[in-house]
Amino acid sequence: MHPKDRTLSAWRVPILLQTLNCLICISTSAYVDERYASCAPMSPACGPSHTLSYPFWDSSRPDYCGHPGFKLECQSDNLTIQIKNQSYNVLDVNYKSNIFRITKQQFSQTPCPESITQLTNSSIDFSLFNFTPSSENVTLFYDCFRKADKVLPNRFSCPPGNYISRPTMFVANKNYLSMDKKLEGELREICAIEIYLPVLQTNVIDLNDGVSDINDVVSKGFELTWVIDEGVCQDCLTSGGRCGYNQTLNQPICFCQDGAYDRSCAKFNVVLGQKKRKRDTVTGLGVVAVVSSVILIGILCFFYRRRWLKKNRSILQPVSEDDNPNTLSTASEPSESTYFGIKVFRYSELEGATNYFNPKKELGKGGFGTVYHGTLHDGCEVAVKRLHEKHKTKVEQFMNEIELLANLRHRNLVILYGCTSPRCKEGLLLVYEYVCNGTIADHIYGTKEALRLLSWSKRLRIAKETATALVYLHSSKVIHRDVKSHNILLDKDFSVKVADFGVSRLFPLDVTHVSTDPQGTPGYLDPEYFERCQLTEKSDVYSFGVVLAELISSKKAVDVSRGSDDISLRYMLMSKIQIGALDDFIDPLLGVESDDIKEEITAVAELAAQCLESTQVMRPSMEDVLERLLNIKGRND
Repeated sequence: MHPKDRTLSAWRVPILLQTLNCLICISTSAYVDERYASCAPMSPACGPSHTLSYPFWDSSRPDYCGHPGFKLECQSDNLTIQIKNQSYNVLDVNYKSNIFRITKQQFSQTPCPESITQLTNSSIDFSLFNFTPSSENVTLFYDCFRKADKVLPNRFSCPPGNYISRPTMFVANKNYLSMDKKLEGELREICAIEIYLPVLQTNVIDLNDGVSDINDVVSKGFELTWVIDEGVCQDCLTSGGRCGYNQTLNQPICFCQDGAYDRSCAKFNVVLGQKKRKRDTVTGLGVVAVVSSVILIGILCFFYRRRWLKKNRSILQPVSEDDNPNTLSTASEPSESTYFGIKVFRYSELEGATNYFNPKKELGKGGFGTVYHGTLHDGCEVAVKRLHEKHKTKVEQFMNEIELLANLRHRNLVILYGCTSPRCKEGLLLVYEYVCNGTIADHIYGTKEALRLLSWSKRLRIAKETATALVYLHSSKVIHRDVKSHNILLDKDFSVKVADFGVSRLFPLDVTHVSTDPQGTPGYLDPEYFERCQLTEKSDVYSFGVVLAELISSKKAVDVSRGSDDISLRYMLMSKIQIGALDDFIDPLLGVESDDIKEEITAVAELAAQCLESTQVMRPSMEDVLERLLNIKGRND
């Protein structure tokens, strides 16, 4: 080639490449994904003057813009949401705190609904929502056939209407709002109808202080927090995306200007080659980019074809992992990626985080493996579970736990941060959030027992939070299969984190049970499941009943040091109830000398006994158990 031609070619290359890059950038920036545009925040046609965005949506937007359980509708100028087939007016939404305020539609103005059929308890889907600490239940009594013996506060009148079930001479204005458990007993004897209604504590205080009335209490509603997709949407919003929902996969998705992603947006030139990228093929972008590329690459080939091919032919040949000495084996040291949507860690990083699995870092041992306390490079404290041995069953449990936890998000479930590659030769490791305060078992009969940190009020709250987590699992068609006090972790505030999903099962949507070999822990194992090998949600209910018995008694589920009739805590509880000796079962240090506490413990003991029925059909559902627990008001509730 002539020197002058070589010089001209030298400056043409960067110019042509830069032109190609500009054309692709222009075509990319000109394109905005339709779903990203459709899911822009907007004001609803009615209700409070707030913008509408994920997880909420209405019929004016595509269904992928919101979660299926958060659809809003306009009814008589009110913004409404359906929860468990009940209509609620939406009064306020706070996206920063994931809290919204609602009121039952029939109580939006007054405690007197139009029909007796509307006098029903509020039902909340605990797989999607939870009450905030600022909400509490009050009891409304209707259709009272005589006045109470005492002069009671908070009496209200309802005009005669079709909710009256008594003769016409009945005076329909004897109705009461009660917040006192001692008075409720008398009201139950004289009133025909009783319902629970969630309200805001501040409004109850105002009512007692005389600065508001009953209409204010019921119409201002109560607060719920939504407990879905924790963390996922925040990552999406932070990266400039808009949250949506993939109804086929039943999981959140991030809509970005250039397409859809699992969790967050990324720059086009970074994600172009990622296998995980999920975006639709767009005709406009394809035409511009492909045509531009073909023209410019053709020009380049014309100038450099012979010389470039001769000099760089080896570069065009595919290089296998075995041929490249600088490539790490993914079987031993996977590059940073994801598995079921969670991070894949290098084994060496977790080895260093736990000081090479130092026994002093050990947090506990189980059937699956040993758990160690660790600190990652960024200072984040974690719990690292190390598989005992790598055989088929353990590997299946390892993968089962990853697959389940990667798709579950709830404040009372332990968070799975990541894992090592399933092909990792050195060993299988799971990485969880570190929960610092041990387990229920540690506190009631283990290493922390002497500290006596679990008062009855804390135990009752622990029972409620554990039940909330199990309701969420069952609504997600997951059966835990190993509910026990050793698998219920407590954080610094004694909030619950249910853990250990190695033997959990995902239920098919259209079946009532699955046949499987019994797995679980002696003392907590459902006897009917053990006998018939049929696993149902009621198997978790049985195990939870044992946990309730432990919380009441501070005794182990199985203890051979007890008398032969009392080795099983379940049989011990049942026999004490039958002979009327429940006091002998209750931990005396829980304060049973207080009538209120004794009444609450007795109610929980009776509920535990129902959970521990030998046949599954006689046990309540977890949702019923939770509702019963929530109606037992602890001292500090």
